[in-house]
Amino acid sequence: MVLEVNGTKFEYRRYSLSTAIHLKFDYKFLKRFLRLLGWMFPSLCSKQSILFLFLLCLGLLEQVVVFNIGYVPSKYYEVFGNKDYEGFVHETFLALLLIISESLIKSTITFVGSILYILLRGLLTKRIHQKYFKDYLYYKINVLSSTDNPDQRITQDVERLCFYFSEILSPLVISPFTIGYYIYQCIQKTGYLGPVGVLGFFLVGTVFNKLLMSPVVDYVFRREKMEGNFRFKHMQMRVNAESAAFYKAGAIERNKTDTHLDNLLTVQKKLVIRKYFLNMSINLSDYLGSILSYLLLALPIFKGSYDNLSASDLAALISQNSFVIIYLINCFTKLIDMSVQVSEMAGNAHRVGELMEALGTLRAEDDTVYNFLDPSNDGDAAISLSDISNVPSNRGEDEASVGSVQMSERALTIQDLTYGPPNSHVILCRNLSFQLESGVNTLIKGDSGCGKSSLLRVMSGLWPTVTGSVTKHIPMVHKKILFLPQKPYFTDGSLREQVMYPVQDILSGSVSAENQKIFQYLEYVGLKDIIDRVIDLDRDMDWNWYDELSPGEMQRLSFVRLFYHQPKFAVLDEATSQIGLVAEEKMYEMCGQLGITVLSVGHRHSLDKYHTIEIILDGQGGWKIQPITDNLISASTC
Repeated sequence: MVLEVNGTKFEYRRYSLSTAIHLKFDYKFLKRFLRLLGWMFPSLCSKQSILFLFLLCLGLLEQVVVFNIGYVPSKYYEVFGNKDYEGFVHETFLALLLIISESLIKSTITFVGSILYILLRGLLTKRIHQKYFKDYLYYKINVLSSTDNPDQRITQDVERLCFYFSEILSPLVISPFTIGYYIYQCIQKTGYLGPVGVLGFFLVGTVFNKLLMSPVVDYVFRREKMEGNFRFKHMQMRVNAESAAFYKAGAIERNKTDTHLDNLLTVQKKLVIRKYFLNMSINLSDYLGSILSYLLLALPIFKGSYDNLSASDLAALISQNSFVIIYLINCFTKLIDMSVQVSEMAGNAHRVGELMEALGTLRAEDDTVYNFLDPSNDGDAAISLSDISNVPSNRGEDEASVGSVQMSERALTIQDLTYGPPNSHVILCRNLSFQLESGVNTLIKGDSGCGKSSLLRVMSGLWPTVTGSVTKHIPMVHKKILFLPQKPYFTDGSLREQVMYPVQDILSGSVSAENQKIFQYLEYVGLKDIIDRVIDLDRDMDWNWYDELSPGEMQRLSFVRLFYHQPKFAVLDEATSQIGLVAEEKMYEMCGQLGITVLSVGHRHSLDKYHTIEIILDGQGGWKIQPITDNLISASTC
């Protein structure tokens, strides 16, 4: 299907469950997981590494305590058989000390594991943020990439990955030590029969669980995707509730939302079925392991190996031997029991790893396709708008001088530019050439969908060029050139933060001077009453600015932002479409007073008097540049 966003058509492919990529607990998982592991533990001296080593020491200490606790029943058998009261008191005191120690160590392990989880999540999430917010990657992966639900992968999948990883990290690392130690103890007490029997039991269980884990990993991945789609649909309704209400769209949106829910529940049912067999295998291993120790002890007992022992000594020996064998089995079954957690972690690791790979691919494309963002030589062959603007105009002198400044400066040079939507064969404009210069206000016109906003996307670097180049002569920062997009953007926080965006700190001067400037511009654009609503400029508002402001108020507040920063150039995409003609005139008059040269996209004829030059796009690849007069000065059909 084709999705139209802001007049631009994108091809959208809906993937069914039958065509989804199958992901498993395999080499691809290990490759992605090891890469993530390198980011989570950047060095041996990092906080995470120190906590992990501390967690490892605690785990080993716990095994020592557990080993001694495991021998407590055999000690009681011995003192009860000998009616040793002093021995009973001693063993009871020792048992209580061991139990208290185990409780303290276990609680500390849980606490340290939770702290490790928090550190890992913070580090990994910030590492992703570093890539995600680099240049325009957040735009490309949300709009131009096929990667589903990046927001869910960053917020939810990273959280689950770090949680499950912190849960299984210590047991996985400690297991080889404990297994080796208890194999040695088992050989001392039962010979080689005990370890061989336990190891064979574990290998059989591992084979079954490996076969059952791969489908679980795949459906965990699919479940997270369906969860993201379902949540996105509700977010879409929350953001566009008013628009949908005007259409009386409750019934159709309910059906669409229910469809996403049904897709999610279908995947969850299939995941539950696959987890059922995995859990059955795990439980079977647990319960078979509980009697395996007695089966292994039965052979030496029935052979008469312990006939020379008294009843109490035999009971103590059986208790000791059964504990060693049972705990060795428990060490193996713990690994089997972690199959579900490992499967969940693997599914989330695939999604996080896939996101990082997609960001890396987009970054690599930036290094090649978006190389025009770097400074380069000026394009001398481009049409100079200032040359066109020198042609006499039929408008009054005052109107022609709006936005002009004394010294000419070039911001951008567009040279033989051909562009269209990414991943599409559609061409919106061919071989466009012009220069954006100070003092020459430029208006871009054309029918809806002809490529006006698309041109701005190419100029700003959001879209690549098909052919040609965009050369920047000034840094693309807010103090030099500021874009006011078609849909105003407001972040969370105070009114001051909305005005100062995209910076956080006061740019210059005192706080009182900055406040006076903001109040002055708010009053100028007709938003004086907004101060009464927020009470204070720095009050951290917990509301959604899009819900609190009307479309016209949002556009007015965007102009306050523009006047506050006072860049040399401003790119306005339908920036006055929601305000009246009187207010529109005030906005452009202030731009002229502040020396801001504007490049505007708009349909209104009222915009003509604020601009010197117009670029008209026909949407078929053709374009023409002319002064805003009755005479055509320059035209080109390419």
